[in-house]
Amino acid sequence: QVIEEVAYTWFNRFTALLYMDNNGFNDVQVIKPLEGNTRPEILSNAISGIFDNDIVSENTQNIVSALLSGRSPSNAPENEGYRLLLVSVCNNLHFKMPFLFERIADYTELLMPDDLLSNSSILVKMRDIITKDNCQDVEVIGWLYQYYISDKKEDIFAGLKKNIKITPNNIPAATQLFTPNWIVKYLVENSIGRLWILNNPNSNLIKKMKYYIHPKNSENVFLKINSPEEIKICDPACGSGHMLTYSFDLLYSIYKEEGYPEDNIPILILKNNLYGIELDKRAGQLSAFALSMKAREKDRNFLKKLIKPNICILENVKYENNEIDEYVNEIGRDLFTNNFQTTLKQFEESNNFGSLIIPILENVDEIIESIKLINFSSNMFLNATHLKVLKILDQVDYLNQKYHIVITNPPYMGRKGMNNSLSVFARDNYPDSKSDLFAMFMERCSKLVIKNGIWGMINLPSWMFLSSFENLRIKLLKEQNLFSILQIGRGIFGSDFGTTAFLFRNSKSLLEEFGVARKLFENHVEVRKVEKIEKLFLKENYNKFYFNSNIFQNIPGSPICYWLGKEWISIFKIGTPLKELGVPRQGMATSDNDKFLRLWWEIETKKFNRNCTSCDESITSCQKWFPYNKGGKFRKWFGNCEYVVNWERDGVEIKNYSGSVIRNKNYYFKNCISWSKISSGNLAMRFFPEGFIFDVAGCCIFTNDADKQIKILGFSNSKVAKEILKSISPTLNYEVGHIASLPIINNLEGISNENIIKAIELTKEDWNEMEISWDFKNNSLVNQIDYSKSNLKEIFKILRQKWEHRNTNLKSLEEKINHEVITAYKLENELKKEVEIKEVSLNSNPIFRYGDKVSIENAENNLLQDTLKELISYSVGCIFGRYSLDEPGLILANEGDTLKDYLNKIPDPKFMPDEDNIIPILELDW
Repeated sequence: QVIEEVAYTWFNRFTALLYMDNNGFNDVQVIKPLEGNTRPEILSNAISGIFDNDIVSENTQNIVSALLSGRSPSNAPENEGYRLLLVSVCNNLHFKMPFLFERIADYTELLMPDDLLSNSSILVKMRDIITKDNCQDVEVIGWLYQYYISDKKEDIFAGLKKNIKITPNNIPAATQLFTPNWIVKYLVENSIGRLWILNNPNSNLIKKMKYYIHPKNSENVFLKINSPEEIKICDPACGSGHMLTYSFDLLYSIYKEEGYPEDNIPILILKNNLYGIELDKRAGQLSAFALSMKAREKDRNFLKKLIKPNICILENVKYENNEIDEYVNEIGRDLFTNNFQTTLKQFEESNNFGSLIIPILENVDEIIESIKLINFSSNMFLNATHLKVLKILDQVDYLNQKYHIVITNPPYMGRKGMNNSLSVFARDNYPDSKSDLFAMFMERCSKLVIKNGIWGMINLPSWMFLSSFENLRIKLLKEQNLFSILQIGRGIFGSDFGTTAFLFRNSKSLLEEFGVARKLFENHVEVRKVEKIEKLFLKENYNKFYFNSNIFQNIPGSPICYWLGKEWISIFKIGTPLKELGVPRQGMATSDNDKFLRLWWEIETKKFNRNCTSCDESITSCQKWFPYNKGGKFRKWFGNCEYVVNWERDGVEIKNYSGSVIRNKNYYFKNCISWSKISSGNLAMRFFPEGFIFDVAGCCIFTNDADKQIKILGFSNSKVAKEILKSISPTLNYEVGHIASLPIINNLEGISNENIIKAIELTKEDWNEMEISWDFKNNSLVNQIDYSKSNLKEIFKILRQKWEHRNTNLKSLEEKINHEVITAYKLENELKKEVEIKEVSLNSNPIFRYGDKVSIENAENNLLQDTLKELISYSVGCIFGRYSLDEPGLILANEGDTLKDYLNKIPDPKFMPDEDNIIPILELDW
């Protein structure tokens, strides 16, 4: 811990000093040499006998001079002298920036790196990387800090895979993500800038706001302000201060527009406007430094004015037994209400809970003034307690204030990563948002702003759609107005899971207000560079939507479906949830699929029960393996019947296995329609006959009405269901709750079952042509053999024509189903019935099988090659007795099967293979 703390301390100081050197903020360069030299300027000056008396004391000057002249013996005189000069500079800067340059008089000085001047030293490496060009914007400080902690971050995430929870000390490294500049500008310009424009419609500020989104109509509800000095902005997870530094720039323009003297503006901004809260001491120091540098850019004398930015670094404060009682007895109990005493205990884990702490004590201003008047300097023990109380009151003051604007990039951490204390805190204090830290920060930020104030952030889009955040969405939409959304897609933080940025106003108007949404991607899974996403944003009308946030509450689960029009909303209003026609259910989780699951061809078929219709132990005890619906890849209508599960003696082994979960057992072995919970895109529903147990990822819908079951299958595979699901679950997961809430109109009347049944039959035929089907009979090419034609090429051509006919038929059937569903839902003006051939999910369809990114010519070649491979596979199966040309399906498929078993399955012994009766397929002209 000591090593880590000292390393951080010197890294921060070296970074700060080098930044100041590059921008000419130091009177003499401390880290950099003058052009043409190799030594830092301050050392070169010292060698020449030149010292700054305001920085280096006379005593230190004498010691350094003696070292550099050789009068004082040393193995490395320049290194020792330079170290003393560095300490002097840091101690001098302590008076100007005490938050970063604490006075050095302890082990911190002793543990400064030894080698600071050689070509391999840390400072030379930093000089090479942190150039003058890189220091044109103070945001470089944040990037450096994120890079500094990146190794630790990787270690933490590696630990998470081993179920090692994130400790309080590791929260900063695990959750720090530096926000790209243009996202920061979007949040700042559409909050601070928006507030100023609403109060000053004739302002020229709008010309400076490249990322400002103009509202659709004029706004009558907004926060009234009279001067820029009133505006209070807070970042409750400020990190290295990126949100605050750009806020400084915009505020400077506002003050300047209002005619304030330019020398006064930096002080006014830091005193009145900007507030940051952070639990990471090092990041908080860099945030305060970044703001000081912003002020120094505008006012060359700023550092001499000794102004400290409003950055609160939350610290743990604990009391020993009876410590508070002695303190209270000394100053009197009038001030110490129950709320005050409870609040003193709320900060024992500040480094774990951060800004999520909601102090019970309110209106602390008077208490702070009274406590500050008390002096315990003569009593060492009570004075230590007194300083703790003052520290807590200062933290309470930041956390209890109400701000005009709150913007942040919050920490991201799901419950699985939380340590036990944090998890309990989340459950007790944030029941509606406990699933992730970012959601808890949403709830917290909504309470930090005053009425009509604006708050916003960048975070993950899961809060917009997932059921685990439903209560949070409902609460926010009921109380607040969501007026701006960027759904960004993947790439802002590298290979992430997608991001979204948004802004709320802390009030609800009965008037119809329209927000503006921008969808900055086309494909969910594509990872793009930050610059590419920014270019899409700057295309003003690219994927722009206007929405009224009140309508989201009409949709089941209140997802933020900003793209939906009135026609779609009416469907949710009048439709009946699918769960009232069928019963959607999730199946078992074995906890160890490698142990309990097999592909059906890995087992002995005599131990495989395909026809079980009951979960009765007396029935299931006679066999070991049973068909298992595990979801699987995208395929409509029928298929993905590959797995079996060990359900011997009614699954006793799984039931007794640690971690396994048996759900909805009374639905096992019933016929159903099913979908894969995790998808690469659209929903694909399939029919499953009796005999299957189903998995947590192979979700199912059950109904006793066969007619309804078929209609639900047709509806679910239609374009209408596809579009509805984009609003209910625009992610890659289709939860049971999403499917259960699909709106059904008039019991799906007007949808005929005939086309749906034909679609099932065609897809089943396609599935059974593959060896992975347990109903595989023989190879497709062998089926087409006309012995009058011995050319395999001609045989394949016949087979390809058959497949093409099937593909076309299924495409036509799906279009007929689409037409019926679209008509039933009265969406003729919204959707077209047509289906692209790439969506026809048959193995015999090369465009689907190999993907539309493969050219048609290559897809056809791949299909030909794979068909021949399948023929060879079948031939080998015949040679080894697994198949026979004389009998369809499996012949030898169990351990210990012999020639006798083979003969028993051949109806006519005359077909015994011998030299005179070579298998005809081997005589074909290859």
